[in-house]
Amino acid sequence: SPPCRANPFSVYSGPLDRSIYSTTRPAPAETPLSLTFIPTDSAGMCGWGALTPRVIQTFNTPRWVLFFLCVASFLQGMIINGFINTVVTSIERRFDLRSYQTGLIASSYDIAACVCLAFVSYFGGTGHKPRWLGSGVLVMALGSLVFALPHFTTPPYQVSMPERTGVCTGNRTSPCHEREGGGLSSYRFVFMLGQFLHGVGATPLYTLGVTYLDENVKSSYAPVYIGIFYTAAIVGPAAGYLLGGYFLNIYTEIHMMTELTPENPLWVGAWWIGFLAGGAAALVVALPILGYPRQLPGSQKYVAMRVSEAHQLKDGSQASASDPQFGKSVKDMPRSVLLLLKNPPFLFLCLAGATEATLIAGMSTFGPKFLESQFSLSASEAATWFGYMVVPAGGGGTFLGGYIVKKLNLRCRGIVRFCMVCAVISLLAIFIFLIHCPNVPMAGVTSPYRANLSWLGDNLMVSCNADCHCLRELYNPVCGADGVMYYSPCHAGCSTINHTEVSTGRQVYSGCSCVVGGNVTSGQEGLALDGKCTSSCSHMPAFLTFLFIVIFFTFLCSIPALTATLRCVPDSQRSFGLGIQWIVVRSLGGIPGPIAFGSVIDISCLLWQDQCGEQGSCYLYQNSAMSRYTLIAGIIYKVLGTLFFLLASVLYKPPPESPQSSCESTDHGAGDSGGETGDHSIKDLPPKIITNVHARL
Repeated sequence: SPPCRANPFSVYSGPLDRSIYSTTRPAPAETPLSLTFIPTDSAGMCGWGALTPRVIQTFNTPRWVLFFLCVASFLQGMIINGFINTVVTSIERRFDLRSYQTGLIASSYDIAACVCLAFVSYFGGTGHKPRWLGSGVLVMALGSLVFALPHFTTPPYQVSMPERTGVCTGNRTSPCHEREGGGLSSYRFVFMLGQFLHGVGATPLYTLGVTYLDENVKSSYAPVYIGIFYTAAIVGPAAGYLLGGYFLNIYTEIHMMTELTPENPLWVGAWWIGFLAGGAAALVVALPILGYPRQLPGSQKYVAMRVSEAHQLKDGSQASASDPQFGKSVKDMPRSVLLLLKNPPFLFLCLAGATEATLIAGMSTFGPKFLESQFSLSASEAATWFGYMVVPAGGGGTFLGGYIVKKLNLRCRGIVRFCMVCAVISLLAIFIFLIHCPNVPMAGVTSPYRANLSWLGDNLMVSCNADCHCLRELYNPVCGADGVMYYSPCHAGCSTINHTEVSTGRQVYSGCSCVVGGNVTSGQEGLALDGKCTSSCSHMPAFLTFLFIVIFFTFLCSIPALTATLRCVPDSQRSFGLGIQWIVVRSLGGIPGPIAFGSVIDISCLLWQDQCGEQGSCYLYQNSAMSRYTLIAGIIYKVLGTLFFLLASVLYKPPPESPQSSCESTDHGAGDSGGETGDHSIKDLPPKIITNVHARL
């Protein structure tokens, strides 16, 4: 029998002398194993320092902790993954920023997280977790307020825009000559500071928050609590997209009137309102989190009944982590890192998490763009369809994954095998990318102009629009009555705006000299409709169904994989292990994921934006190439993820005292109801009282 670990709680086996209790406090109830927990002080009270009102002790439960942490994770997801992605274009336009500069702003969050993760998870893991968590939320709130600051320190945004209908005219001025200097571009450093503070503040949330929940509930219920916690983080971005889109329909200078409309290329919405409101809400939720104790009342019995599932190293060096003083000093950090590096299941779970994070980051960034290109949707339609899938698939998969682990009471190896099955199913579903839709014909890019075939040195310029002096900088696609898409009304040779459709609000152009012949019906010669042509491809329902499966099973294994990570390392290394895992996931998955998928998608570009002689974003993709390259990238990462889960399962070695059956309870002597007696003896528990100043019922 292995030596009994020193337990940080008060236990007694055998008859109890009631004289050791205070006369004003009732004796605690006994557990099914006749273990009695002895309170020694009031360290478990909820409050701020000496201020511990009796009325707030009602909130001193795991469920209320979960509620406040869910609010914090919801705000983090809404601000970082919702508002930031929504307002990037508006910030670029308002502060004259280029794409690589906004890319640096977005990356500042992950850079800050990678810098702080090791420090926060190591010292916070052995410290007062609620104080670390509350302080992090305060820093995150400060970051949001800093991010909104440039709106209040810059002159009002005013635009004097000349009348530009985009129709064929012989007198046209290039917008490159109207471009003002980048006097506001230096504000990118303020945005980078705000994002850096966001990253610093959110660092404790998904390391210390997870371990605090895991420590204060029964092991069988921990996956459910963590699943709910992560589900809130997934719902947050959805709210961020919805609220961010609503705020962007409000003019940025809310006290001023403007003739601009949200459809105008020079429109800047009220991007700053979301950050101001999110920062204020984070300040409010930080207060109750700071008031929670180091340990919740009654949590010691869950620690007592938990059976270790830490991976057993061949040299037995993992036993050093059971020392109560281990991790208290910075001198122990190298030894702690070495123990994690010698833990193969932990390492392969980290690598599997990195591959899954790469797919999630890539899909979330470019999923709407893929739908937009394949099915000729508008940007808002593509984002809406993608949001309809991600919220139920991601949120439902995350919650259900934690529930399945709890319901089946899976052990560590069983959890990893479950993750491997999920990876295989999503790998099979990803072959839906073999299906692609043909490109809508675009004059001068994927098909010739039907009016004539006399090219004038440029694919977009032919004799039917040669006298229009069209500019490449003004991209405004229209759909001709011949079923062909044109770069702009000017490139279609349209002379006037005929009328605006009442039902759709889309403009109808007439006098389009290039829209002739082909499929043009009688009475529609020379007409073109504002916007892209609709696609006749019928693959969208099948594609969305299988994409839903890919997203669902990818998120279904997220909480089980996190639970397996917590169980395969010693208790004292849980927070630090999560920190190291997040570093690996961000550095190998979260940061390079969008870059890798973006590079893959850029290869399939047919038409690039011309930004005054410089290459901008892509206007048109070759659908077949986009599907093919996305499929190759998806297969590579899914195969790697499956392989890493397989290696983690094969190399995992449970401790001798751990139950081998996946059906046995992780809790030492407690079933789901807490009323069943386990199959483990308590003969190794010392027959005397072990007091601890932090133990409290």
